[in-house]
Amino acid sequence: MRITGISTHVVGTPWRNLTYVQVHTDEGLTGVGETRMLGRTEALLGYLREAEVNHISGSDPFRTEDLVRRMKYGDYGRAGEIVMSGIACVETACWDIKGKALGVPVWQLLGGNVTEAVPAYANGWYTTERTPDAYHRAARDVMARGYRALKIDPFGTGHLELSHAETRYAVSLIEAVRDAIGPEAELMLEMHGRFAPATAVRLAREMAPFRPAWLEEPVPPENLKALAKVADKVEMPVATGERIHDRIEFRELFESQAADIVQPDLGHLGGIAETRKLAATAETHYTLVAPHNVGGPVLTAASLQVGFATPNFKVLEHFNDFADAEIRKVVRGAPEVDPATGCFPLSREPGLGVELDTDAAAEFPQQRAHFDLWAEGWETRDPSGAGR
Repeated sequence: MRITGISTHVVGTPWRNLTYVQVHTDEGLTGVGETRMLGRTEALLGYLREAEVNHISGSDPFRTEDLVRRMKYGDYGRAGEIVMSGIACVETACWDIKGKALGVPVWQLLGGNVTEAVPAYANGWYTTERTPDAYHRAARDVMARGYRALKIDPFGTGHLELSHAETRYAVSLIEAVRDAIGPEAELMLEMHGRFAPATAVRLAREMAPFRPAWLEEPVPPENLKALAKVADKVEMPVATGERIHDRIEFRELFESQAADIVQPDLGHLGGIAETRKLAATAETHYTLVAPHNVGGPVLTAASLQVGFATPNFKVLEHFNDFADAEIRKVVRGAPEVDPATGCFPLSREPGLGVELDTDAAAEFPQQRAHFDLWAEGWETRDPSGAGR
């Protein structure tokens, strides 16, 4: 079997463009992969056009290790977010082809399942007025859908520090959310790399009474010593890793022991095998894996294939019940959270278990998507109302 070419489809919303890549073969099988780029979609498409000629066309889709190696190192320049995201789309699609050709789900090819279900947590649910009452209502709606966990960044446009008044307001938002979801549900606290270490530590202590399940990206991601400084002074687990695009670059993070949970984005890290390899390394450091997943149904399905086969997989992020829920129709067989358990049940369909509907995808043309975490109103994920 050989790859005859690829086709790309961009599904657009005001705050995110989702890039789908179909890999076509001479035996009629087609696989699909996906990533979400922030402000770099055209760069990704440009890279894929060159990579199709230089590396992809004519390749054997079963030889994913060889294809990834050539795409990553065959152009000599160091691979960054754009290249690793392009690799992820193609590599994921090849796994989809392998599973379809063999008639088994991808998790079966990764060593078999270790669980019958992967827990989910909700994100994108607080696209509402930024008040305790509005957040309380929105959080109750999340629980009503069967979720047992949710994540929130309550810090507005905070950057490096947060005033006393802004701190008290953030606390009031978290207090309202915890009241809405009850004592048993998990509440993940997101900081989006906003703060200096001292501020992150202070805020973590302010939030401690509401028992966050983790403290996510408390400081900007470039300085691991700053992250370690926070980890040494807080009692809650620390999570990070969505902005690391090469599993080799996680080495220093593991050595620092600064993270209890790593959050690779499969769509930026090079795909399914790269994420599974990272998870195995994390396991040797007694570290859990909870992938960043702001993509659509295909990226969710791919992350789940890894989750079903990974012993130290904690939980998977999910936007698609809340922000841009209508895009689910671009895929047939989109993963859904079981409202009785708050989990994604084990998929037994071949490959990723999903199919891209290109006609439906065409109903969501590429947009000038923009997402600015330091603009007022960012949490609505509506650029027209976010300080512009």
